[in-house]
Amino acid sequence: MGSAPDSDIVDAARRARETIVTHDLDFGHLLAFSGEDRPSVVIMRASNVQAAPLVARLTQLWDQIGIPLSQGAIVVIDYNSARIRRLPVVRA
Repeated sequence: MGSAPDSDIVDAARRARETIVTHDLDFGHLLAFSGEDRPSVVIMRASNVQAAPLVARLTQLWDQIGIPLSQGAIVVIDYNSARIRRLPVVRA
């Protein structure tokens, strides 16, 4: 699905009950404004996007992010922090 529109990727992940792992901020925006609680997305905000360091960081944070991701969340990760925003995002 590398060339598919972001909305198609979100729909496919929702149907398959999968989490999107990306470096692209657009997925967070799509989900935040959708009103939906799925799919979850992990946004990797790191300059080194090689698989091994990213997998190591996800593994390091799994106790903190696993449950929110299973319940619907946007998780933004870098090498110093992790921010979790539950879905759906409620607008004031």
